[in-house]
Amino acid sequence: MKKYDYIITGMGASGLMLAHHLISDPYFDQKKILMIDRDVKDQNDRTWCFWEKDKGLWNGIITKEWNNIYFGSQNFSKKTEISPYTYKMIRSKDFYNFVLSGIKKKSNITIVYETLLSITQQDVSVQIETDKGYYLGSKVFNSVILSNAYKQQKQYPVLNQHFVGWFIKTSEDSFDDTTATFMDFTVAQKGNTRFMYVLPMSKTEALFEYTLFSETLLEEKEYEDEIKQYLHKKGIASYEITEKETGCIPMTCYDFRNHNSKNIIHIGTAGGWTKPSTGFTFSLTLKNTRKLTEYLKKNTDLSKFGKRTKFWYYDLLFIDLLYKKNAIGASLFSKLFEKNKVTKILKFLDEESTFLDDIGITTSLPAGNFLKALWHRVF
Repeated sequence: MKKYDYIITGMGASGLMLAHHLISDPYFDQKKILMIDRDVKDQNDRTWCFWEKDKGLWNGIITKEWNNIYFGSQNFSKKTEISPYTYKMIRSKDFYNFVLSGIKKKSNITIVYETLLSITQQDVSVQIETDKGYYLGSKVFNSVILSNAYKQQKQYPVLNQHFVGWFIKTSEDSFDDTTATFMDFTVAQKGNTRFMYVLPMSKTEALFEYTLFSETLLEEKEYEDEIKQYLHKKGIASYEITEKETGCIPMTCYDFRNHNSKNIIHIGTAGGWTKPSTGFTFSLTLKNTRKLTEYLKKNTDLSKFGKRTKFWYYDLLFIDLLYKKNAIGASLFSKLFEKNKVTKILKFLDEESTFLDDIGITTSLPAGNFLKALWHRVF
């Protein structure tokens, strides 16, 4: 078996972000690194969005950015300028090309396209099994969910953020491309938390994504029927569907770190790096891969990386409540956006808010529901 210092399993956002940070730091130039994924990364298979101040690491590959976001619901709707933030969108093909072009210049990194089967901790190393063979690594960074333990446990509820998206093109100007629709809850809720997410890339092109926060998934036709109805309501009758995308992201406070060991760490969604209350992953993954890169320079025990923060507890109560009362999501988010500045909400969701900021955010939500959730969680 070939032996490597580091093995990264999965070449999605977290695996490639970690690799990018490793190759950008001369400290790791002598480390022998293996990357494993079952697919060649050369397609637009997903879309990532995030907000940040000023220019960031990915600014050269931004597909589109917006200075305004729109929130809509039956009780409150508003278009807001979000300075000093900018809302940004990246297509995965551009992201893959950017990171992989840097990786291919490094002689210490090997990429293989194989299906991951298992990860086994041995005495002083880790054995990786794929459909084509075995590898040994001193440290393994895994972004592939291999266990259903988070679904089978009962301590922490699991919701799903699931969606179907249509990229559409119209023959005439149809969209305000200065504004991204962050959430539009004016769609029928049907006992769940359902909203439309709209990203206009130009006046004639936009992504419409019908999204749910719920326990169970729908048939594909139901998502697509809702997109058709929404387009009809917006007066968009003639359009071409240029691409489609689907996704399902687990929303849970289950502690994925329990699966880590001294030589194995789970990263990305597999490591619990998805924001439980919103499903946003890109920004938190960027922060965590930066921290992990610095951590590796001084520490050898991967099980000690990361810790719970106050935001984990906020998310825990939110998911507890939304799991028991899935129909009130629209009302909760409506109160949140009605009573708080959007910039403070974005700061809070980015887990960068102060305790005083947190008080303003949390007291704007219905206290009774959250006190009941807290009582149930504690007792």
